[in-house]
Amino acid sequence: MNIHVVAVFKFNENYLMEAVELFQTLVRETRKEEGCLQYDLIEDKNNKGTFFMVELWETEDHLNRHSGQDHLLNFRKDVSKMLESSTEVYKGFKTL
Repeated sequence: MNIHVVAVFKFNENYLMEAVELFQTLVRETRKEEGCLQYDLIEDKNNKGTFFMVELWETEDHLNRHSGQDHLLNFRKDVSKMLESSTEVYKGFKTL
């Protein structure tokens, strides 16, 4: 069963250019992963510095493997100092 994920990132405005560069690498590498059906970065049009990562994985096992990938671990380490608040992550299965 496919699993959907939405992660919400809120960045300090001083780091936006650097954050987008890190996201570019993360998105490029993640889209190569087995089981990745969608991995899109969306910027909130009303809140500068707020981004949504919209993900769709073939299975929960694929998502779990993604969590241990070097490119994701490096991204988390690199962006930690740039965030205004903790990243919110929502996971679920399609209802309708």
